[in-house]
Amino acid sequence: MSYGISVRLNAGFAPTVDRVRAALKEQGFGVLTEIDVRATLREKIGAEVEDYLILGACNPPLAHQAVSAVADIGLLLPCNVIVREEAPGRVVVGFLDPQIMANLVGKPEVKAVAEAAEQRLRRACESLGGGPTQTT
Repeated sequence: MSYGISVRLNAGFAPTVDRVRAALKEQGFGVLTEIDVRATLREKIGAEVEDYLILGACNPPLAHQAVSAVADIGLLLPCNVIVREEAPGRVVVGFLDPQIMANLVGKPEVKAVAEAAEQRLRRACESLGGGPTQTT
C-alpha cells in the first residue's frame, strides 16, 4: 500500500529543510509543527540517529474545507512531511499522500480536498529536484 511520495537529494540537511519550507510555502502551505526526532530520541532514550524532522504542513483553505466536511478530520491533520538524512550529503524528503486521509473518511467532500492537497504537495516535491520521485 502506498502512503506517500519521496525524493532523494544530494544536499545537506539544513539547506534541504529550508528548500522544503520554501516549496511548501509556494504551494500555499505553512509549517504548523516541527518535531526534531533526532533531539527527542537523544533526550528521551539516549539514542543517536541521523538528522530527522517531521514537519506538520497546513494549507488553511484546504484545512477549512476538510474540517467543514468532517469535524473530526483534525485527527488526520496536518499533512506530514519528513526530512531525514540518509547518509552524509544525502537527504530523503517524504510527503504523506492526503488520499490516505480521504480513504479513511470515505466522504466525497474530503476526497476533493485530498486531491487538491495531493497536487500541491506533488508540485512541492517535484520542485526540489533530485532523483526520481517515488511512491513509498
